[in-house]
Amino acid sequence: MKDTRKKELIAGIVLLVTFVLWTILIQYIDVQNAGPNETEIGFATFNIWFHQITGVHMLIYTITDWLGLVPIIICLCFGMIGLIQLIKRKSLLKVDIDILLLGIYYIVVILGYLLFEMIPINYRPILIEGNLEASYPSSTTLLVLSVMPTLKYQVDRKSVSGIFQKTIAIFVFVFSAFMFIGRLISGVHWATDIIGSVFLSFGLFMIYRFMADYCGSMKANLKAEASDGVQ
Repeated sequence: MKDTRKKELIAGIVLLVTFVLWTILIQYIDVQNAGPNETEIGFATFNIWFHQITGVHMLIYTITDWLGLVPIIICLCFGMIGLIQLIKRKSLLKVDIDILLLGIYYIVVILGYLLFEMIPINYRPILIEGNLEASYPSSTTLLVLSVMPTLKYQVDRKSVSGIFQKTIAIFVFVFSAFMFIGRLISGVHWATDIIGSVFLSFGLFMIYRFMADYCGSMKANLKAEASDGVQ
């Protein structure tokens, strides 16, 4: 179990470091004025080539945009679970540690999104309703790939039904794959924007998973020691 947690931590750190390096490289490698209004784009040769292959599909963009509400609803559901536990148990410290950490994790994801909205790295390859919008990392991809794995993780921890666990696992995989591919081929982001979102979202999730597993193990050990002390 300790080896598994160690691997989770290492994987999370590696992915976050990769995201930072990727973000830096985007600003310096093969930068060309290839976007709308001559905006600059890194890895321009690759991005332009990929964008020409996929084209622009506004229907897919619209569908994936609306489906972006699904992870938001999931966040709200877990928020309600935490609130109900807080009301029933009358103490923040008595709320399940993995739920508390999940709330912090969601806040970090939101802050990351807001940060890149304020400090644009890339702009979209097309204008959205005549406006030039920030595109890196893809916010919808970041939201989906950050939140959906937490649904599977929480169900695996709390549900005793193997069928329910498998159903949620399939749903999470299919939905995440559809949103990732849909966003990639919709043509509203450069390919490197999607790749950056993958590094960031999975890096943050692995750190959350490590923290939840570690803190849960520590809490279980403390309860066991307290129980032994009473006996």
